[in-house]
Amino acid sequence: MKKIRTRFAPSPTGRMHIGNLRTALYAYLIARHNGGDFILRIEDTDQERFMEGALEIIYRTMEKAGLDHDEGPDVGGSAGPYVQSQRQKEGIYLKYARQLVERGQAYYCFCDKERLDSLKQVVTGKEISVYDKHCLSLSREEVEEKLAKGIPYVIRQNIPNEGITTFHDEIYGDISVDNSELDDMILIKSDGYPTYNFANVVDDHLQGITHVVRGNEYLSSSPKYNRLYEAFGWEVPVYIHCPLITDENNKKLSKRSGHSSFEDLLDQGYVPEAIVNYVALLGWSPAENREIYSLKELAEIFDYRHINKSPAVFDVQKLKWMNGEYLKAMDFEPFYEMALPYIRETVKKDLDTRRIAEMVKTRIDVFPDIREHIDFFEEMPDYDVSMYVNKKSKSTEETSLAILKEAEALLKQQEDFSNEGLFDLLGRYIAEKGYKTNHVMWPLRIAVSGRMMTPGGATELMSVLGKEETLCRIRQAVEKLENRPFT
Repeated sequence: MKKIRTRFAPSPTGRMHIGNLRTALYAYLIARHNGGDFILRIEDTDQERFMEGALEIIYRTMEKAGLDHDEGPDVGGSAGPYVQSQRQKEGIYLKYARQLVERGQAYYCFCDKERLDSLKQVVTGKEISVYDKHCLSLSREEVEEKLAKGIPYVIRQNIPNEGITTFHDEIYGDISVDNSELDDMILIKSDGYPTYNFANVVDDHLQGITHVVRGNEYLSSSPKYNRLYEAFGWEVPVYIHCPLITDENNKKLSKRSGHSSFEDLLDQGYVPEAIVNYVALLGWSPAENREIYSLKELAEIFDYRHINKSPAVFDVQKLKWMNGEYLKAMDFEPFYEMALPYIRETVKKDLDTRRIAEMVKTRIDVFPDIREHIDFFEEMPDYDVSMYVNKKSKSTEETSLAILKEAEALLKQQEDFSNEGLFDLLGRYIAEKGYKTNHVMWPLRIAVSGRMMTPGGATELMSVLGKEETLCRIRQAVEKLENRPFT
């Protein structure tokens, strides 16, 4: 059986879109599931779209996502064997384009911009240009004369006007296109660089790619690819076209959405493992009823035949939930390292940041959520005394005032301000008074945080705040309750 070889062939044009990441992931999973090779190839032949620093983004994204490749440029950024601009300098693409010219499957086109502009027409409100094969009628002598004069040219694929081209896709089945709908696409541009479409086919063949994974926006180009394979007499790879990814409004996921790229999501506090897990489920369904998978587990079970045709909706809330599950399961040390910048940004006081991280670990979905959970540590918020009223704990403003006064007196005498020490102290007080635990802890929580919901219990908060700050906040709470307007 032929060894499976897949590739990911990104263009260095900016941050990696979620759709591109999914393409890379599916190609990676197909290769790993079948014990094959996964290749990274940089398709940088479109020099106008090349963006400085984009190569480093590709390498960094692949590394953080855990998608290690078997062949291609090194992750460190040094040039490997699969960078198209380097291969172009070796004349590989021009050589193969000339072979097609000799076979009558391609031809030189010398039409200038003015003539090409005259061919443009508006169809259903959109301007399109369909080449009319003008230069196909040039004789060999005319072509050689123009080449000798240095007249700029491109090389175009020669697609017959009649007949039908059919290709098979593993997801969408057999698709047939009337050749009259296919334009004679450019293979070699006037700058000598190959077009993406042509270089793609040549490299896939030379690198032995057996399975081509890409977005379904390339379905319309596939007939042209097939005709190139047939023109060369090469074996056509297995096509796997992935469904469109849309936002919650069923519109194509765009950069304006704010979460369209891998690095966008990292900046928003998502962890790479959760992003990869979620992206795997955008258009693919596992056989078993579960959603949390490691990359290794995905490779063990991935079957591209379970990819769906329907567009996949990028559900931000589901991704947040999944990320929260990863944060809960994360070992504390790496969690603390990632959480610390958010804690220090929010709390400037010299407090126990490890304890704060422990409190929020199971309560957040993404790291920026930390801010709203802990900002009260830095500054006591203004709050309404009605928060002291709680039916469940049978608390009222009057009972809360009495408890805070008694607790303040006890806490002034307390030397051990650890969570355990405070819990023991208040536990004895609760037992002596015959109170329910929450009847005491509720007003204390409000007094030291100004919140009804906090990442930790009253004694945890007080131990982090320390004795001086805790007593200060309780004193302010007592004054607030004593000065409240009576109704």
